[in-house]
Amino acid sequence: MNKPKISDGYHSDASKSYSLKSDAYTKQSWFDLDTANIIKRTWQWVCHVEKVANPGDYVTAEIAGQPLAIVRDKSGELRAFYNVCQHRAHHLLEGHGNAALIVCPYHAWSYKLDGRLHGAPHTQHLKEFRKEDICLNQVQVEEFCGFIFVNLDPNASSLLSQSGDLRSEILHWAPDVADLTFGHRLSYDIKSNWKNVVDNFLECYHCPVAHKDFCDLVDMNTYKVTTHGIYSSHMADAGNTPNSAYDVSDASVKTHAVWWLWPTTCLMRYPGRSSMIVLNIIPVGPDRTLETYDFYLETSTPNEMELDAIRYLDETLQVEDIGLVESVQKGMSTPAFDQGRIVYDPNGSGKTEHALHHFHGLVLDAYKSLDDAVV
Repeated sequence: MNKPKISDGYHSDASKSYSLKSDAYTKQSWFDLDTANIIKRTWQWVCHVEKVANPGDYVTAEIAGQPLAIVRDKSGELRAFYNVCQHRAHHLLEGHGNAALIVCPYHAWSYKLDGRLHGAPHTQHLKEFRKEDICLNQVQVEEFCGFIFVNLDPNASSLLSQSGDLRSEILHWAPDVADLTFGHRLSYDIKSNWKNVVDNFLECYHCPVAHKDFCDLVDMNTYKVTTHGIYSSHMADAGNTPNSAYDVSDASVKTHAVWWLWPTTCLMRYPGRSSMIVLNIIPVGPDRTLETYDFYLETSTPNEMELDAIRYLDETLQVEDIGLVESVQKGMSTPAFDQGRIVYDPNGSGKTEHALHHFHGLVLDAYKSLDDAVV
């Protein structure tokens, strides 16, 4: 008898396909594979370019448990390193700021902004010790559409080359994205697997049932989802009638434009002033995910419409979505569920699950290096 595979039931034709099996959402072994085969090998969002705009600017981050530092060097080149001293592995930088040198707070070894060792106190008597042989371990970093991304895989191709027309799409709808400034952050700790969070984001099949306010905010008859390579586009016109989410009667941006970028980044331009909301999905465990929503606006202080939008997202939309994915996680952890049928509309309606199916295909592609017996 053949051993069941995690890909059983999935079909390249969405109209014939089932979802991923529940084990992929509930088992520690599959979460570990997600970390190794997906998160550590893909482009991960860090921040807006404004945070590292000037020589000496730096910001720290953690990706898949790995501490990183992103720095703008003196020549203006963007660099990323493991945030680890080459002497005794202490962390080097905290938070964000500006520095002329990277100085370890443990023994004061110092590094130039390009990662080369600058100084190491009391090493003059060491034999065969050469400062020029020591450099921080670099990580791939890329500026893309006004944001900074990193990739722990040294062999990964650039985000620009992987993402097809995504850059041109974003700059068409949000040409000023690099000029926006940080306005607000929302943070959430969710009792659900990260893939359930992505699944929920990628379909609006549930919106008429679970998000009635949202269905007034946007014109669901114009909602269309298109999948491409490693991203999907989610587009709709703003609603034409008063809604209970927030008032958009004075909005200068009349389009709801959203992009999901494999695997964990979501860029959203809601009706209102020019803005971009970045949803960063951070896997923590098989049944735990962190989320941050960063609001980049025309001004650092949100206006009244944006404050209403932030309140709506925080107090209504997120409450609804977190309740959904936490319920799904509980259901997947029972013997009552293995996998479900994908709902598909060939016309690309936002009310179906073809973008979710697209995501599942990318997940399975990432697992292909594993033993064929389980995949």
